[in-house]
Amino acid sequence: MQDLISFLEANSALMLANPAAFASFAVLFGGGGFAVGRYLLTERLANLESRIAKRDEEIAELKTGKVQDDEPSMVPIVGTAAIGSLSRSDPVALAIGRAQCIRPGNSK
Repeated sequence: MQDLISFLEANSALMLANPAAFASFAVLFGGGGFAVGRYLLTERLANLESRIAKRDEEIAELKTGKVQDDEPSMVPIVGTAAIGSLSRSDPVALAIGRAQCIRPGNSK
């Protein structure tokens, strides 16, 4: 900021001699910077607006008591088993088989 002030002090005679040119360049560069910034942040603004709209819908659903569960549960169901025989070369299948053997009530 100090550099900007010292630059303006050093060139104040030039700015005072041509105020229209200085003002037009200031408007052009300021407006151009605003336009570029607005263009670059458009996607972020749209993302935030959609998140706000989704939150508003969720709040309205909770207030009315109508909760829609469109997504299946992410919690695995207890007692599911892998289908097929266990292969000694497949470490994932062996791990699933061992996990099924270590249940409460199993004697293994």
